[in-house]
Amino acid sequence: MPELTHRHQLLVLAICCMSLLIVSLDNTALNVALPSLQRELRGGVAGMQWTIDAYTLVLASLLMLAGSTADRIGRRKVFLTGLVIFALGSLLCSLAPSQEALIAFRAVQAVGGSMLNPVAMSIITNTFTEPAARARAIGVWGGVVGVSMAAGPLVGGLLVDSVGWRAIFWVNLPVGLAALLLTLRYVPESRAPRPRRPDPVGQLLVMALLGSLTYAIIESSPLFAAIAAAALAGLLLYEPRRREPLIDLRFFRSAPFSGATVIAICAFSALGGFLFLNTLYLQDVRGLSALRAGLYMLPMAAMTFVFAPLSGRLVGARGPRPSLLIAGTAMAAGALLFAAFQAETSDPLLFAGYVVFGLGFGMVNAPITDTAVSGMPRAQAGVAAAVASTSRQIGQTLGVAVVGAVLAAGVGSVSHTDGFVEASRPGYWIITGCGLCVLLVGALTSGRWARGTAERTARRLDADGVRTAESAAAS
Repeated sequence: MPELTHRHQLLVLAICCMSLLIVSLDNTALNVALPSLQRELRGGVAGMQWTIDAYTLVLASLLMLAGSTADRIGRRKVFLTGLVIFALGSLLCSLAPSQEALIAFRAVQAVGGSMLNPVAMSIITNTFTEPAARARAIGVWGGVVGVSMAAGPLVGGLLVDSVGWRAIFWVNLPVGLAALLLTLRYVPESRAPRPRRPDPVGQLLVMALLGSLTYAIIESSPLFAAIAAAALAGLLLYEPRRREPLIDLRFFRSAPFSGATVIAICAFSALGGFLFLNTLYLQDVRGLSALRAGLYMLPMAAMTFVFAPLSGRLVGARGPRPSLLIAGTAMAAGALLFAAFQAETSDPLLFAGYVVFGLGFGMVNAPITDTAVSGMPRAQAGVAAAVASTSRQIGQTLGVAVVGAVLAAGVGSVSHTDGFVEASRPGYWIITGCGLCVLLVGALTSGRWARGTAERTARRLDADGVRTAESAAAS
C-alpha cells in the first residue's frame, strides 16, 4: 500500500473509528434497554443474557476468520462487506417481533461486526507505518473503544425514553452509510504479501468452544461444558500441526501478547458484568427510567472519556505498564465498593464506584491494543488484531453469562427486587477478582523479561514467514 499523506492517514483513522463506534456502542447501549425489552417481548433473565451474548458470541467466533480473510482477499473489500451486513442486521433488529427473532437478528449483526473491528485495526496498522505515529493512532482507537463502551448506557437511555428501544438499532444506519461512502472514497485496498490459507476445521472448533461454553454457563449444562472442553483440546492438538493455522499459537510465546489476551478477557468480563448488574438494579429495583439510569452511570462514561486518550498517550510515552497497573487497581477498587460495602444503597458510594471503575476501564484499552499488535509481523496484522478483539468479546460474553447466572441463582427463591442487592454480591466479587487479575497479569507481562519474549517471538515469526514464502515461491 502506498504511503499516504498525514491528512489522508487521519481520515482513514476516523473512518475506522466510525465503524468501531457503532459496533461497540450498540451492545452497551442495548444493556440499558434490557428491562424495556423484557417487558415488551416477555423474556426472562436468560433471554436478556442471550440478547447480549448472541451478538458477542458470534462476533468472537468469527473475528479471527474475518482478520485472516481480510489479509488474504483485501482489507477494504471485507470492511465494506461488514458495513453492509451490519447495517442490514441493525435494520432487522429494529423490526424484530419477538425475543427469539431479536436474538437471531443480533447474530446477523455480529457477522457484519466481525468484519469491522479487526479489519479496521489491520488497516490502521498498515496505514501508520511509523512506530510512534502508529502508537498514537492505536491510542485514539483504544480511546474510542473505551468511550463507546462506557457511554452506551447514556445513549441507550436517551433513545429508549425518547423513541423506544428499537431506535438503538436505527442509529447504526446513517453512521454505517456514511462510513461506507467514505471507505469507498478514501480507504485504499491492502492485503498481506502472501495470502494465508483458510482453516475451516480451526474455525469450527473455535465456534464450538465459545458457543458451547456460553450455553453451558447460561443454561447450566454439563453436556455443553464437556463439548467446550473437547473443542479446546481439539484446538490445542490440531492448530500447531497446520502450516497456516487460524490461531497461530506461537503468538502466545510472547508474554506481553499472552498477557494482553488475558487482560482483555478479564477487563471486558468485568465491564459486561458491571453494566448488566447496574442496569437491572437501577431500573428494576430503584425504578428509574432508562434515561435516568443512563444519567446515573454518566460518571463512569465521563471518566472513561477523559482517561482513555490519556492512557493512549501514556502508553506511547512510557509503555503499557503504568496504564495496566492503574487500570487493574481502579477496576478492582470500584467493584469492591459494591462487593464489600453495598455501594448501591448509598448514592455517594454508588457514584464513587462508577467514577473509580470508569477510570480503570478507560486506562485498560490502549495497552491491550498496543501490546497485541506491537512487534508482530505486518503481514499478520489482521490476525493479531483479531485475537485482541476476540479476547474482548469473549470477556464480555463470559461476564454477562457468569454474572447473570450467579444473579439468577441468587434471586431464584426470592422476589427479584427484594433480593437483588444480596444476590448480586457474588457477581461483584467476581468482578473484583477480574480487576485484580488485570493488575497482576499486567505487572507480570510488562517488564524487561516480558519484552525479551516478545522480541524473540517476533524474530521467529519473521524468520518462519520468510522461509515459508521462499518455499511457496520455489514450488
